[in-house]
This record gives sequence, structure tokens and C-alpha cells, in this order.
Amino acid sequence: MSAIRTVCVFCGSRRGRRAAYADAAAEVGRALARAGLRIVYGGGEVGLMGVVAEAALAAGGEVVGVIPERLMAREVAKAGLTHLQVTRTMFERKARMIGAADAFLVLPGGFGTLDELLEVVTLRQLGYHDRPVVLLDVEGYFGPLLVTFTRLVEEGFADAACLGLWRVARDVGEALALLVRPAPDVAGR
Repeated sequence: MSAIRTVCVFCGSRRGRRAAYADAAAEVGRALARAGLRIVYGGGEVGLMGVVAEAALAAGGEVVGVIPERLMAREVAKAGLTHLQVTRTMFERKARMIGAADAFLVLPGGFGTLDELLEVVTLRQLGYHDRPVVLLDVEGYFGPLLVTFTRLVEEGFADAACLGLWRVARDVGEALALLVRPAPDVAGR
């Protein structure tokens, strides 16, 4: 399909209040599997993470989980994955997930998901990678965050070019199209 082989999916360890979040997560898992793209994700059975993994596996996809020892019980490590890596720390987990990915797809989630998103955006801003970062904006979930990102620019804490460090997709089809398109070069880092 493209030079993209592995997509890192960041998403919640909870399902959220709207059924649309889990519906989108399942669609993402199926779509990535059908496209022949390997998924690397947080390794959990719970929340949107579990939904993505289960849908991808059911569609014949390859799914790699990365989970820290401390969360093995809390996030109930997903059984039946193609491969499960257990790390000592959250830092190691994130580094392995980021290092394994050719692109990043971010679904709704909580503080951990936002931490992962901000890490890959910051690394892109600083020139450590030029891989695509796509936010799947299910029912406008990321709207307030995107307003905050614009505010960073308006208040002089980031260059306007930084608003091009990620792309926003309204549906799964658009997200996949954005993932496989080369990431734009962002000047003004």
C-alpha cells in the first residue's frame, strides 16, 4: 500500500461515554488489518485499546502489544496477540512503540493518550522523526485540544508551522489516506 508498514495506535484504556468511540476503534482495527498494516499499541485488553486489537485480530491482522509489567494486571494484557512485549517502565513502553512505528494514529483517550500524542508531536517538531501523525477526531473529540494548540501559536509559544505537525481526520477512511501519504515537511521547527 505504501512505505508504511507499522502503525502505532494511541487510544484510551477506557471506552469513553460515547458508543462512537468504540465503533471507530473497531473500524480502525479492521481497516488497518485489511490494508495489511501491522498495529503496535499499548497491549491492553481494556478500553479502546482492546477494541482496536480485537477487531484487527478478527480481521486477520498483525497486532503487537507493548505493556509495562506494572500494568499487566490493571490493563489486562491482551491474550492472542501476534506478539506481546513487556517493559519495565512506561518510558520504555512509549519508546518501543514510537521506535517500531512508521506512522501514528491517535484516537480518543485520556492523559496517557495525550502524553503519547504530545511526545510524538514534540519529537517531530524537533526533527527526531518525520513520520505522519494523524488524529481521528471522532465526533469532534479533539476540537478543544486543537483550539489549545492554536492558542500556543497565538501566544507566541510555538511557530505557526507547528500546526502542520499533525493532520486531522474526520473518519477512518480519511485517517488511512493521511497515514500513507508522505508527511509534509514542517519548516520553522
